[in-house]
Amino acid sequence: MSKKIVSIAVLSAAMFAAIFTGCSKKTTEENQLTSGINLENLDTTVSPRVDFYQYACGGWMKNHPLSGEYSRYGSFDELAENNQEQLKTLITEIAAQEQEQGTVAQKIGTLYNLGMDTAKIEEQGATPIQKDLETINNMKSLNDLTAVLVEFAKSGNMPFFGLFGEADPENSDNCIAWVWQTGLGIGAEDYYLEEGMKDKRDAYVVLTSKMLAMSGYSAMAGFEGKEDAMAQKVLDLEMKLAKAFMKKEDARDPFKTTNKVTVDEWQKMLPVIDVKAYIEGLGLAERVETVNMGMPAYMAALNGILKGTDINVIKAYLAGDVVRSAAPYLSSNFVDANFDFYGRVLSGKTEQKPRWKRVVSTVDGCLGEAVGQMYVEKYFPQEAKDKMKTLIANEQEAFRQIISESTWMTDETKAKAIDKLNSFTVKVGFPDKWRDYSALNIDNDSYYANIERASRFEMDYQLSKIGKPVDKTEWGMTPQTVNAYYNPSTNEICFPAGILQPPFFQQDADAAANYGAIGVVIAHEMTHGFDDQGHNYDKNGNLNPWWTEEESASFVERAQVLVDWFNKVEVIEGLYANGAYTLGENIADNGGNNISFRAMNIALEKGEVNKEEMDGFTPAQRFFLAYANVWAANITDAEKVNRTKTDVHSLGRWRVNATLPHINGFADAFGIVEGDNMWLAPEKRAEIWSRNK
Repeated sequence: MSKKIVSIAVLSAAMFAAIFTGCSKKTTEENQLTSGINLENLDTTVSPRVDFYQYACGGWMKNHPLSGEYSRYGSFDELAENNQEQLKTLITEIAAQEQEQGTVAQKIGTLYNLGMDTAKIEEQGATPIQKDLETINNMKSLNDLTAVLVEFAKSGNMPFFGLFGEADPENSDNCIAWVWQTGLGIGAEDYYLEEGMKDKRDAYVVLTSKMLAMSGYSAMAGFEGKEDAMAQKVLDLEMKLAKAFMKKEDARDPFKTTNKVTVDEWQKMLPVIDVKAYIEGLGLAERVETVNMGMPAYMAALNGILKGTDINVIKAYLAGDVVRSAAPYLSSNFVDANFDFYGRVLSGKTEQKPRWKRVVSTVDGCLGEAVGQMYVEKYFPQEAKDKMKTLIANEQEAFRQIISESTWMTDETKAKAIDKLNSFTVKVGFPDKWRDYSALNIDNDSYYANIERASRFEMDYQLSKIGKPVDKTEWGMTPQTVNAYYNPSTNEICFPAGILQPPFFQQDADAAANYGAIGVVIAHEMTHGFDDQGHNYDKNGNLNPWWTEEESASFVERAQVLVDWFNKVEVIEGLYANGAYTLGENIADNGGNNISFRAMNIALEKGEVNKEEMDGFTPAQRFFLAYANVWAANITDAEKVNRTKTDVHSLGRWRVNATLPHINGFADAFGIVEGDNMWLAPEKRAEIWSRNK
């Protein structure tokens, strides 16, 4: 469960270190610029009018076959690999030297060395989790459940429900406690509820049975040799939870998930748990009088589910949860069993990532900003951060023009929209202040013990926010992350240093390609402030609708065009995309393309883009080819299913082939006409942040 209720766009893009100015064709600098299009990425055996994704990305896909350690490998994964190599260099240099105890360097080095000490990890086996398993086994009745849930929550393990701190939807300056539905070991509820997913459920039973046996819990609890039967009962319990879950489409609706209740009211929903003792156990008694109950109906149903389930099944469920959470950090039998299900069955991977990659990722996860500070000092120049902000301003200007031209908003609402756009907090590269890790102890005892300490350190940090003012300078991602996001409660857009680099921005390329890649990324994040979720928040980050009823109805009608369009996308035979679940990201892709294409044309008029053909492509063609290349990827069928069930983003192929027919200028750029596969008549295109004229 994400502890951040934010609209995050997982974008396959990387940035640049130069701005698009002074690029007149007449200058010497201009004559040296490339088109920005790698011709080897193309598949010219396919017409762009028939399958633009294959035309633009087919060569890349052929040249980057999917290896066994990936279920999907794309352009941004390639960048993430490069980043990880850089992190490996930084971390191993530290780990090779003796460091002063208590320093950040000591913590990074010790954790990495323990993670790479496979002999010690194999020797310890399941020993590191025995204390937690004994705690579970000692439960006698549901009366003991509250204390166990408190103890596990302190390390971030929250079965049945999660509690975390997030901005008050109605007063974004304050951080309050949120309660959310959790508890499904497979993942999305679709895996539990759809008949066609029975093979996945059967494989999950096998995993649970193995985990209960290998950990020693089945012997401890007295059902050794009967693990399969108990694992099936655990699945039955999770099936009941899944049926009670709020639908994932509804969970995207901020109005449906904003439900303030007092602690006493929460207690009435869930009398089987001592709610006050739970809150007190987490050190929140003096700071929590009300919570935002994300899913009240689930909470009420949970009470009946727990009361109606044998305590031994609940204990086995909790034990399975503990073992699965710990498995990646334990001996190879746990690692392999965990990978067999989550890697092979759910995603279609055939081999584990090398151990060093997994350990580097763990160090990065436990000491993210400490690693990030070293990363930006070595790899990210300040001038790139400054130039990025300038480009963002160019995209904002294009968006202002589009808002002003809107035919479905009143002048008063347009003014409010522009005011919100102008009020964006822009975060680029890295934070101005770094997180303090002095309270985190990393000792030379065991790999898992340090994971546990790091998890408790993180939970202390997260829970400490509740009841205090929101720190709007805090970042939701580490600087080395290959990603970007928009957060509606802070009205901020963020572009970490990890994606502000080649290959997606090419300093020696003409601006058209960069507008198609990084420009669309920037505009995509801006559009999230005005998508089906973001538009409900005002410029201060409060859930406060500021459109008229007529405008809201018009928006819903216009957005439904994208819902219906993506619902027709057949991901694999018999499985269709979910247009409602992916609506926010599809709106952002639509707006991102329209806004950045407008920005490119403004730059073209100023002489900042080469208006001539380069490598045989016009500026508009270079724009759309660069956009498509952002999503170049190979992916297994299993991962297509997994992402369709769990990801709010459409698959890469359809972020191109289903998005671009709606973009004004695309058809003209490639001579697409009625009858072509990529054609969509102007009157059928989604018109939200664009005008179909």
